[in-house]
Amino acid sequence: MVKKVLKFGGTSVGSIERIQHVANIIKKEHESGSKIIAVVSAMSGRTNELIKLSQEVSKDFDKRELDVLLSSGEQVTCALLSGALKDLNLKAKSWLNWQIPILTEGDHNNSRIINVNVDRINNFLNSGVAVIPGFQGISKNGEITTLGRGGSDATAVALAKLFNADSCEIYTDVDGVYSTDPKKIPVAKKIDKISYDEMLELSSLGAKVMQSSAVQTAMMYNIPLEVRSTFTDRKGSKIFDQQNIDYSKSVTGVAYSKDDAKITLIGVQDKPGVAADVFEPLNKSQINVDMVIQNVSSDEKTTDITFTIKRNDLMKTLQILQENGKIKYKSITQNDKVSKVSIVGAGMVSTPGVTYKMFRGLAEEKINILAISTSEIKLSVIIDENSTLNAVKKLHTIFDLD
Repeated sequence: MVKKVLKFGGTSVGSIERIQHVANIIKKEHESGSKIIAVVSAMSGRTNELIKLSQEVSKDFDKRELDVLLSSGEQVTCALLSGALKDLNLKAKSWLNWQIPILTEGDHNNSRIINVNVDRINNFLNSGVAVIPGFQGISKNGEITTLGRGGSDATAVALAKLFNADSCEIYTDVDGVYSTDPKKIPVAKKIDKISYDEMLELSSLGAKVMQSSAVQTAMMYNIPLEVRSTFTDRKGSKIFDQQNIDYSKSVTGVAYSKDDAKITLIGVQDKPGVAADVFEPLNKSQINVDMVIQNVSSDEKTTDITFTIKRNDLMKTLQILQENGKIKYKSITQNDKVSKVSIVGAGMVSTPGVTYKMFRGLAEEKINILAISTSEIKLSVIIDENSTLNAVKKLHTIFDLD
């Protein structure tokens, strides 16, 4: 008997009518002979509402209590979907994270799943549908923890691994992975097959179809994924291992994010260990540093260090740098009106001229490049955020993705 994990995102369960529609999808799968584990997100907009409530209470709301608050959104969906399934005469049961339990480790608001007790649910699957909340778990100390935004994807993939599921299907409001955001660029096209590597890059660079840590887990354990629409019967996008990489195409997709900020330390003493002294306190404060560029000045005694971070970490980062007694510098500049635009493609490694083609295209649009980062299958630039859509449209066209 085939065992499937079906994950339904916030838009898929955004209203009672949509939850009832999801229940019918699950019923059809169950009646076809599949054992079904349904993983659900909070109803669309609910997590943002809960965050807003916490901010009204305190601008520095306690992280533990935030996890308790935010985890309630998925629990509501679990109960409603289980009720809808029972209304269709299916045996169904909602399981909260502590009832299974889903064991996690790591910090509040950013934990990860390390194990799940599968016995009780496996026994239940012989006759019914298990409905499980995404995005959350419980620590060894009995504390509710959450996995970060988009964490329901991570839950679904982890359950697919630990339950030895035959497939993991991610249901959302689009019918697959697109070459860029189809809501902003209407000429974007659906990608029928994409490798884990390419999907991981697109996810980490701003594509919102799947959480990057979920793709990484699927890649590590070779769990086949399919992203498909809750609202149509069209085939979705399949995400596979490296054997499915299409090397004939230099660029698979264009991703962008508009939540970045750029900081430059000017006139830092050029000596071994200075970069470590700059970034060590940021690491201790769990601030993720992305692009890093270091330029030696003409006197060869000082250097300028430029790096990017998430925009909501800007003020905290500046404070840490200003209080860092280990480093000396002349001045700090910052820019929180930037965006990151990236091209991704497995064929880039074997296709000459991709870098030139990208830079020439941006130049034709009079878009200035502020920073550059590369890997074998990715090329990212930091630009002024007002030029984001123009850059994406241009790159999408010149790499034949329209």
